[in-house]
Amino acid sequence: MAKTTYAMSLISAITASASLSQNHSAYADGPFNISPVSASPAAQSASSNANSETSAPKVRNDNPRTSSSGFDPEALERGAEALREITSSSHAKKAFEFMKKREDTRQVELQAKTSEFKAMQAQAETERQRVIYDEQKKLAQHQAQTKSQMARYEDELARKRMQAENEHQRARNQELVKLQEESSIRQEQARRATEEQIQAQRRQTEREKAEIERETIRVRAMAEAEGRAHEAKLAEEVNRRMLVDRANAEREKWIAAINTTFDHIGGGLKAILMDQNKLVVAVGGVTALAAGIYTTREGAKVIWSYVDRILGQPSLIRESSRGKYPWSGLLSRVMGTVSRGSDKGPSSKKGNGFGDVILHPSLQKRIEQLSNATANTKSHQAPFRNMFFYGPPGTGKTMAARELAHKSGLDYALMTGGDVSPLGSQAVTKIHQLFDWAKKSRKGLLLFIDEADAFLCERNKTYMSEAQRSALNALLFRTGDQSKDIVLALATNRPGDLDSAVGDRIDEVLEFPLPREEERFKLLKLYLEKYIANAGLRKSGLFQNIFKGQQKKIEIKGLTDEIVHEAAAKTEGFSGREIAKLMASVQAAVYGSETCVLDLSLYREVVDYKVAEHQQRRKLAASEGGSVQN
Repeated sequence: MAKTTYAMSLISAITASASLSQNHSAYADGPFNISPVSASPAAQSASSNANSETSAPKVRNDNPRTSSSGFDPEALERGAEALREITSSSHAKKAFEFMKKREDTRQVELQAKTSEFKAMQAQAETERQRVIYDEQKKLAQHQAQTKSQMARYEDELARKRMQAENEHQRARNQELVKLQEESSIRQEQARRATEEQIQAQRRQTEREKAEIERETIRVRAMAEAEGRAHEAKLAEEVNRRMLVDRANAEREKWIAAINTTFDHIGGGLKAILMDQNKLVVAVGGVTALAAGIYTTREGAKVIWSYVDRILGQPSLIRESSRGKYPWSGLLSRVMGTVSRGSDKGPSSKKGNGFGDVILHPSLQKRIEQLSNATANTKSHQAPFRNMFFYGPPGTGKTMAARELAHKSGLDYALMTGGDVSPLGSQAVTKIHQLFDWAKKSRKGLLLFIDEADAFLCERNKTYMSEAQRSALNALLFRTGDQSKDIVLALATNRPGDLDSAVGDRIDEVLEFPLPREEERFKLLKLYLEKYIANAGLRKSGLFQNIFKGQQKKIEIKGLTDEIVHEAAAKTEGFSGREIAKLMASVQAAVYGSETCVLDLSLYREVVDYKVAEHQQRRKLAASEGGSVQN
């Protein structure tokens, strides 16, 4: 047992020495170092021979010699000696089996470590795959985030593109609106031009008619003159001799008077020229007289301009119930009162309190209420309420304002918005003069501004001049508070164009629509009586009977209310002004006929012609509007 233990220790020592001696030539497979533990048979026999030869004990060398390369052979010698002992021992076989088993065990451990290493490699591979998966996952997330950012960016670009398209569409719509406004202005200008042409044709017809009447009067006067000349020719010789004698006597008398006068003038001039003091006095008197005349004339001009500026009517007023000067309207107002009291027209007999104004019953009732309220407001010294009239042209806005002022007991003044723009920088001064003049009315004044949109339009429009904007600001300043002297009435065909501040000054808004069939029937009856039935009537007067001949009365045949109702049905869309022009055309057609008779056929012919003309105007307006939109 002791030998076995000793053999084991020797083998361990040999192995350790071998491992130390072969440190530089060790074989390694992977991370593990495997030392050789068995020797070849030749080596074993060589070692046994050496063991037998050196069986004598050796003395221990405390200072062994080393080779030049630093190799110490002592350990190897001790191992070889131990190996010889083991070989010579009886337990050599067991020792080698034990060494084999130990080597097998070591191989198993190496295999286990190899398996562990492979497992660690597999775990490392798994970790690497997990890291790759995490990286791919992060890459996928990053790609998804990038894709979402790209989607958001594309959405932002699409939104900006849509916004730009909307801005472009809005600009295009504004351009279309501007073109429509320009088209409306052109249509209004064309309408005015057509009306002016019709008026010119009417005036031409009236001039031709007056020319014919003057020619007739001239021919009649020539015939009468020829008769009187024939009668006077008989006494021509006697009259001629008498006239010659009378002329000779008159001539001699005037010659004597002229000679006497020149003798006196010559004597006076001679005396003045001969006397220096008289000459100086005469020249000074003539100079003083000329200077006095010139000074008086220029001073009168200055005083009259001052009086006209202080007391006169403003230039913006086109029509007013007040006179141009405070004293100039007394006689006209007295005569107007007398005429209104003496002349009762057919409209007043029928109970129509608005004269030639035929309106919708609800609108007429509303205007009557406003006139009564205005009259009561004036009597109680309360602030007046401003009004706003809007509707198509020719629907009676101006006439209603005039009648409202008359019924409420106020003075009336009319101006148009188109007169303000040409004034330029003087517009503000003229507006202030207008309001100062209006405040001087003792009864109160209704200031009616027709076509108010001409200078009361929106202040943010590009084509509005600085003068117009200043004029608008001046009117807004004068109408900022409720007034006890002025009722402001605005009228326009385009209510949407007015400035918002102007709308804030308005208290009552009235719409004047186109007349319905019932109102058109009343208008046709009214103008039929005015232009046809009463066309030949004229107030009797001395001068009128002398200078103007009696007009021929128009005869009406077969024109019943059913025919008038038929015409009212045909004139759908006509305004009150167009109906008045229609009846004026009927009057002109009657005067143009050979017989001054209005029969059924002539009436229908003129009505159909005017209806076709109205429809043609509407088609032209619609075609112009469509071309502008295109």
